[in-house]
Amino acid sequence: MIDCAGCEQYDCYRGDPCTRGQDDLQAYAHPTKKIYEAPGNRKALEVSTAIEGEHYMQWTRLEEVMGYARGMGYKKIGIAHCVGLTREARVLKDILERAFKVHAICCKFSGVDKQDFGLKQIEDGRYEAICNSVGQAMVLNDLGTELNLIVGLCIGHDILFTQHSKAPVTTFIVKDRVLGHNPVAALYSNYYKRRFGG
Repeated sequence: MIDCAGCEQYDCYRGDPCTRGQDDLQAYAHPTKKIYEAPGNRKALEVSTAIEGEHYMQWTRLEEVMGYARGMGYKKIGIAHCVGLTREARVLKDILERAFKVHAICCKFSGVDKQDFGLKQIEDGRYEAICNSVGQAMVLNDLGTELNLIVGLCIGHDILFTQHSKAPVTTFIVKDRVLGHNPVAALYSNYYKRRFGG
């Protein structure tokens, strides 16, 4: 059984065999090394490791995204954002445009009716457009973005976007309407821990 969650020994971090009785995870070392040697993967590994090593506990996520894009040589960045985070997407776009060409696309851009697919609506009796994350990916693919950022796409829509994006994808803002887009708060709150039986 493999279960690294909550480990406090970190044997692997020191290069030692796991002492928690897990399956032999060393079997994955050789195949992953081969994958990392592929040119695109090697560069991504080098750039991300340099950011961690040189700016640990110094850079915000925004600075890390910009540093990663510069290190990878990317010029065009896409933003796939929720309609509810349009202002945040605008601020992010304005900052990124100081160094990159940026394209932002809202989830509701196509105006496809939920009823066309027989989907559940938030409120019956009114028009509601689907969150068209596949369409967002298609638009950014056509624009030739080299890195795409998710800004608050709903669960599932973010997955579909990632699956259909030709460019690599990272999440800048995770959607969590209840916790102010900070889902980790549910793990720190005693109320939510009790709610989930913890």
